[in-house]
Amino acid sequence: MPTTPVLGSFLHHEEVGEETGEGAGATAFVFLHGNPSSSHTWRHVLPGIGAGRLLAPDLIGMGRSGKPDLAYTFDDHARHLDAWCDALGLDRVVLVGHDWGGALAFDWAARHPERVRGLAFFESIVKPLAWEELTPQARARSEAIRSEAGETMLDENLFVRQAYTGGVLTPASDADLAAYLAPYPTRESRRPLLSWARQMPLGGEPAALIARIEAYDAWLAKSEDVPKLLLTFEGSPTLLIGPDTADWCATHIASLETVPCGSAGHHATEDRPAEIAAAISAWADRHGLRSTG
Repeated sequence: MPTTPVLGSFLHHEEVGEETGEGAGATAFVFLHGNPSSSHTWRHVLPGIGAGRLLAPDLIGMGRSGKPDLAYTFDDHARHLDAWCDALGLDRVVLVGHDWGGALAFDWAARHPERVRGLAFFESIVKPLAWEELTPQARARSEAIRSEAGETMLDENLFVRQAYTGGVLTPASDADLAAYLAPYPTRESRRPLLSWARQMPLGGEPAALIARIEAYDAWLAKSEDVPKLLLTFEGSPTLLIGPDTADWCATHIASLETVPCGSAGHHATEDRPAEIAAAISAWADRHGLRSTG
């Protein structure tokens, strides 16, 4: 369970495989989780990826990483991710992101294009949203989260409990739910989860985050030299990327392949880990992304 000092705190990460080729210059596959998750979400995916150095960090304030006194904005997460990548000397990277992890992957890639070899994502924030794009249920939840009701969700750790009972087709086992709950034993330790939920880019807010999303969307549209992979799912009202958004991605993201991976909820690594791993592994091999050359 490696830990890396960053910005006065630390990030924990899981690691599978070893560096190949020329040490720190070898390609690393970095798997970024979302909210309210942790590196635990990749436990059944990493073994199916195949050869290479596979890294799955816990974002700052989440999982087994440090929990410093921060506002836990997107920028806070991005700064700590930057410091972690720099500390590990990750100069040849394939990024795999889910949910906010996908947004962080897009943002990092757009700001470090010379270090990115490929980008895979699913159920991620690909563009700013308008309120009218949401279903009535999603709109009601988003409005509640941004009100005092969001604070009450911290009391029973509802962000985690709802994610792994309602945000999946098959509820997590007691053992896995306990693993997801463990990093958040107190109300205050759960605050990063509420902060993430309140940052959904809706109706032009938060303005600073909207600007970053527009910047990474511009990079996604023009980066023809970087292969990209979108994994799609069906069969759940909790899905963030449906047919319309998948079509938007196909039109606005350069060098994109789309692979359907079956029925799943938003936290698709719980429902379809084998399919996710197989799709990423095959895509990596098609594009020679394991190579150090």
